[in-house]
Amino acid sequence: MYVNSSEALTATEPAAVVAELRDRTEIADALHRFALGQDLKDRELFASAFATEAELDFRPAAAKWGSRPPVMSGRDTIVTTILGMFTGRVDTTHQVTNARIAIDGDTARLTALVEAQHLLRADRSVRALLKNPYDVALTRDGDRWLITTMRIDNAWYTGDPVAIFG
Repeated sequence: MYVNSSEALTATEPAAVVAELRDRTEIADALHRFALGQDLKDRELFASAFATEAELDFRPAAAKWGSRPPVMSGRDTIVTTILGMFTGRVDTTHQVTNARIAIDGDTARLTALVEAQHLLRADRSVRALLKNPYDVALTRDGDRWLITTMRIDNAWYTGDPVAIFG
């Protein structure tokens, strides 16, 4: 499930190393577009992270506080659901760390830890801080990479996720 290889790069020839480094940067950038697009409530940037038929599974994280959301299927559904739930109501900040990447031709896997702060705009004392392991599958789209599946688990949280997510 998570990327746990003992090395980062597999290429050894200079041109192949450069190509792999570019891919790794673009793969990580897909998750950064997801995070920053959500924080800025930038629909175009947020949508640019996902393939058309992407799936986002937040159920493992939500189960930690007793919630049972459905799997979100399709880029438009993901974007509309998440931005619709937060825009004008919840401010978020996401920090992406510990990215591990495995590339297999035109597909890749990305493992990362994402810390996500959520604050209700109407009452800043209502918040939830989440530390979430992400398991992400991606596909190549020209020079960039797009998320095809994203599974979000939860290592720990503080605050009141129910007030944020319902």
